[in-house]
Amino acid sequence: MFRTLAFGLLISLLLICVSATDNGFPRCNCDDEGSFWTFENILECQKVSDFLIAVAYFSIPIELLYFVSCSNVPFKWVLIQFILFIVLCGMSHLLNGWTYGPHPFQLVLALTVFKILTALVSCATAITLITLIPLLLKVKVRELMLKKKTWDLGREFHIIMKQKDAASHVRMLTQEIRKSLDRHTILYTTLVELSKTLDLQNCAVWMPNENKTEMLLTHELDGRNYNYSIPIHDPDVVRIKGSDGVNILSSDSALAVASSRKSGEQGPVAAIRMPMLRVCNFKGGTPEIIQACYAILVLVLPSGQRRSWSTQELEIIKAVADQVAVALSHAAVLEESQLMREKLEEQNRALQQARMNAMMASQARNSFQKVMSDGMRRPMHSILGLLSMLQDEKLNSNQKIIVDAMLMTSNVLSTLINDAMDSSIKDNRRFLLEVKSFGLHAMIKEAACLAKCLCVYRGFSFAVEVEKSLPDNVMGDERRVFQVILHMVGNLLNGNNGGGIAILRVSSESGSQGRSDQRWTTWRLNSSDGDVYIRFEIGINNTGSQLEDSISEGPFGNRRHTSDRVEEGLSFNICRKIVQLMQGNIWVVPNTQGFPQSMSLVLRFQLRPSIAVAISEPGESTEHSHSNTLFRGLQVLLADNDDVNRAVTRKLLEKLGCIVTSVSSGFECITLIGSSGFSIKVILLDLHMPELDGYEVAIRIQKFRSRSWPVIIGLQASSDDVWERCMQVGMHGLVRKPVLLQGIASELRRVLVQANKIG
Repeated sequence: MFRTLAFGLLISLLLICVSATDNGFPRCNCDDEGSFWTFENILECQKVSDFLIAVAYFSIPIELLYFVSCSNVPFKWVLIQFILFIVLCGMSHLLNGWTYGPHPFQLVLALTVFKILTALVSCATAITLITLIPLLLKVKVRELMLKKKTWDLGREFHIIMKQKDAASHVRMLTQEIRKSLDRHTILYTTLVELSKTLDLQNCAVWMPNENKTEMLLTHELDGRNYNYSIPIHDPDVVRIKGSDGVNILSSDSALAVASSRKSGEQGPVAAIRMPMLRVCNFKGGTPEIIQACYAILVLVLPSGQRRSWSTQELEIIKAVADQVAVALSHAAVLEESQLMREKLEEQNRALQQARMNAMMASQARNSFQKVMSDGMRRPMHSILGLLSMLQDEKLNSNQKIIVDAMLMTSNVLSTLINDAMDSSIKDNRRFLLEVKSFGLHAMIKEAACLAKCLCVYRGFSFAVEVEKSLPDNVMGDERRVFQVILHMVGNLLNGNNGGGIAILRVSSESGSQGRSDQRWTTWRLNSSDGDVYIRFEIGINNTGSQLEDSISEGPFGNRRHTSDRVEEGLSFNICRKIVQLMQGNIWVVPNTQGFPQSMSLVLRFQLRPSIAVAISEPGESTEHSHSNTLFRGLQVLLADNDDVNRAVTRKLLEKLGCIVTSVSSGFECITLIGSSGFSIKVILLDLHMPELDGYEVAIRIQKFRSRSWPVIIGLQASSDDVWERCMQVGMHGLVRKPVLLQGIASELRRVLVQANKIG
């Protein structure tokens, strides 16, 4: 500033001199009274200037003396010499100021002495400065070096303090991260702490989407989501993911611009990848083998400062990124583990509930089985046994028809009970067929008798038409056929209000008769020359017209008429499955109200009795001469826990001429055999006795046997195939309940004949 002021004064003096020359002043004309620059004025100006210079010269030494006395400045003698020079100069100017007017000789002499002293001191000062300047320069260099060292030490100290602060922030960040297991909290804490530590303008985290096609901006410093996305194949993204260090981004990078878009112009931008590990990354190998998934951490410096990323800051970023990656991976693993644990707990609760439901269903099924067995099946078996005895008595034709119808109806009801009980155990609802030889005409008469009773009770007339050329002796399941016919009659009667006539027509089918149905073709291919197809048709005629007008071609014609109300019912579906098992077909022709107007049934029967074997009763014969002397006096032991069935079976055996001893448990049976010796020839065992069942009793009886006696016959109520197990425990025969007179007689005869051959 002083240099500028001195330079300005010098320029002003030059301008004044130039202006004075331009105004036409003579070179020496001091006597002109009209001009300002007269001799007297010039002398006065010089006199005033000398006094002012003297005052200035005298004030400077005073200030320097005060400075020397208050500070420890080197080379003080130089300053004293300089003070003396200034004082002498000031005295010269002061004395010179008195010489402009009349003055004595002493003044001129004093002025001369002071000028000589000033000249000597000036020369001495100049010489001193020549020798002092190198010393001053050395002092200046040392000062600069000391200042530089001081600045370096300060910078290093600042770096050390910053490192200490950074390490403290990193430790605090790690502690904050470990406090939370939520990924969003971890990321937001990271952004906030990094911003405080590095004085950042913005921080952002980019993560790949589910399809790994884009990088999404998921977290920012202000906690808001701006829904920005960048293609995953962006060059900067690929470069960052391919490097494990910190990458400096250019100002025009899409990643840098998107990360600092909310704050305007950005400063230097750095980015680093963060691996994201999950539980699935550890399945089947280590994480290095599986393709890793990376997030990207972007950091932006403020734009108003001239800062760049230092090495120390980059190291801090790398350390923090590693810590964040570990924390995020740990949180993801724990989160997935928690989800898996919750899923397992939910599955366990579902399994427990399913187990409870299964136990309740099992208890309900067992209760249902017990109720059906005690309340329906056992009484029905007793009724069937008594009816079989009554059937063997001397009856007239009408009584015999009624008894046969009662027996057949009871058989159908027993079969339905068995089907219901088996369906509660088996999910496949497979029905067993009992194929044997029977009289088709007799079965039709029994069905017609029962159908007539039902029709009369419901207010219908009844008629039956049977083809004269219909075969009589056929092979099939008589009870199932009877069951289906009764079902057809019941469905028709339930769908009509009465007042008409019900007609049952039975005829034989000669062939396909031009039918194109694929099932009919398969049926005909599987049949043999000894098969016959019987068609059962029953319909209701309310108008008096012929039944043919209301009966359709069924499934064998080009059209099929169905009744949803009938065919969607459970009973019709069960009957249809039974008919399909018998290789037949059944269909419904509805009336205008949707109820069945007529129903048709076509079944295939075998005409060769020699190839038919009864399924339910092994070795059953069609002979009815049970009064053979083979049974007279035969010692029989009967073991059955059901009192009514035991009494009925005993009556049947006594009617055959056997001497029967009955017991109610397996233990009583074994005790009686041990005490009676070898007098008992036949033992009938119920296979499902409580405590000790028939199989265990048969095994224990083996030690009491003498060669082939006694023979053991099992009594089985269910439709399960247990014949192989019976043979394994040493049984010789099997009779299925209900025990009928003809059935037990045939099985006894077979077993005794076989035992006599062996004996």
